[in-house]
Parts: sequence; structure tokens; C-alpha cells
Amino acid sequence: MRQLPQLKDSNLLVGSATADDAGVYRIDRNRALVQTVDFFTPIVDDPFLYGQIAAANALSDVYAMGGRPLTAMNLMGIPTDLVPPEMIHQILRGGAAKIKETGCILVGGHSIRNPEPIYGLSVTGLVSPKRMMTNAGARPGDLLVLTKPLGTGIITTGIKRAITTTALATRAIKIMSHLNAVGADLAERGLVKGGTDVTGFGLLGHLVSMCRASEVAAEISASALPVIGFEVWDLIAQGCIPGGTKENLKTAEEITTFENVSEAQKLLAADAQTSGGLLLCVAPSLLKRVLATLKTRRTPSAVVIGRIVASRRVRMTLHA
Repeated sequence: MRQLPQLKDSNLLVGSATADDAGVYRIDRNRALVQTVDFFTPIVDDPFLYGQIAAANALSDVYAMGGRPLTAMNLMGIPTDLVPPEMIHQILRGGAAKIKETGCILVGGHSIRNPEPIYGLSVTGLVSPKRMMTNAGARPGDLLVLTKPLGTGIITTGIKRAITTTALATRAIKIMSHLNAVGADLAERGLVKGGTDVTGFGLLGHLVSMCRASEVAAEISASALPVIGFEVWDLIAQGCIPGGTKENLKTAEEITTFENVSEAQKLLAADAQTSGGLLLCVAPSLLKRVLATLKTRRTPSAVVIGRIVASRRVRMTLHA
């Protein structure tokens, strides 16, 4: 991406430079388009649930910018000699169910033959240029609030290895399918200006991007990190670690100070999430209102896990 030409346009409010969740292009003083695309290979066996999770994950990018989805388009690659039409139908039906839940419209899509199944969405949304959430919106003193517990990368790896219990898998699927629509509520009410969703780069990776864009540092309490279930620690002890999580931790170690935390806690903080929660930067004076909104929206978690601090260099601290 760094080698691509950077095209300048005064209406491009958010581009690739700040590693945000979506691009934002201004239409007029009060409206801007939010555009994103995301897809991945199956992480669960049930095709309908796979479709739901993939759709929720793509739609989340719009919510993470404080926008609301308007239209969505299916993106699918399928080995047609291996995957029967009914299974394809179930994947698309799962995605359509989540699209309907958002209130946006499915307008079409594109499919190709591919050696491995992939599915996701291209989504266009709408946001007020004055009420966006971005990576550049974090300010010293902000409290960091997480809206979903961690561990989906570890759990889905366990599902593939047939060592995750049914109860834990069911809980993880429910959490991954949960829409991050509360992001639009918070932005429209002017309660949050800095935020992102936690997906493939893990909590630490996405926090680094936010710190860089905002020119701040962050402190995280490992003991405060919510986890989907205690069994996640057992899976870590069994070496059930995705390759992406290991790479995330390796990258994070270059910019993170670890103080009295275990290797398992480091891995959880770096775990590559699928359709993870929102990481919100909340002014202390607004925390009560934000937590009340999260409670009303029934987010899977609503936990203060750390804070943003002033710093001359981008640095993170994960402490006990």
C-alpha cells in the first residue's frame, strides 16, 4: 500500500493512511459515504452461521466509523465441484439475514470459482462528517472500553481441531454474529470520536494503529481483558494458537512493554479476532452515558480495559 500513489482529494476524509476500518468520502457538509469490503474463508462448519459471521464482520467496519450501512453486495468464491448449491444458498441466506437486521439493502454481488470457499460483503454506509469515529480521535485521558470479549481466534482454531467444547463454540458464534450497531448510536450522540473494531490484527494491533493515528500511547490492564470463556486458557495451554495470533504478538512486542503478565495473557491480547467488538476511546465525563448505551444495546461486554496517555512516541503497556 505504501508504494501506491496517494491521490489527493479534499473530500476524502479518511483514506488508507491511518489504517482505519473504512474509507470516508464527503458528499456535502452533512453527509459522507463510508465504504468497506471484507471476506474470509469458513471458520465454522455450519454454512448459514458462516454467512452470518462473515456479514456481521464486514458490516462492523461501517459501524466502527460511526456510520450506518445503506447497501451491501455479496462477494463469493466457491469450488463448485466440492460445494453443493444448497450449501451456497445457506451461506448467502445467512449473510442476507444479517443485512436485513441492519436495515440496509442487498443490491447484488459477484461470485467466482475458487479453490477454497470465501464469502463477505462490500458495504456502503452514511455518516456525518462532524460525528465520525476514527483512529485519529483518541485523546490523552480517554478510557478504553471494549464491547466484546476476546478469544475467537483461539476458539475457532480449536473448532477446526475438534477440541473446543460445543458450549464454548456456541457462545463464540453468538458473539461473532452480534452486530456492532451501537457504534452508530454513540457517534450520532457525540459520545465517542475515537474508536475501531478489533479484528484480524488483535486488540494490540488495532490499538497500535489508533495510537499512531492519534499520536498518543496506551496502557492496558491484562486482568481487565474480558474473555469468552475460561476454557480459552485451556486451549492456549494446549497450544491452540492461530498463526495470525503469533504474528500479531511478534509485531506487537516491538512496540509494547509487558509488565508482570503471562504468556497466555499476551496471546489473548494479540489474538486475531473475527467480527470482534468495538474498542472505544471515552472521555471520563462521558463514561456513564456510554456504558448505559452499551447496556441498552446489550453488547456482549462493556468493560474499561485501559486508558490513552500522552507520549512523545507511540508506545503501549500491557500490565497486570
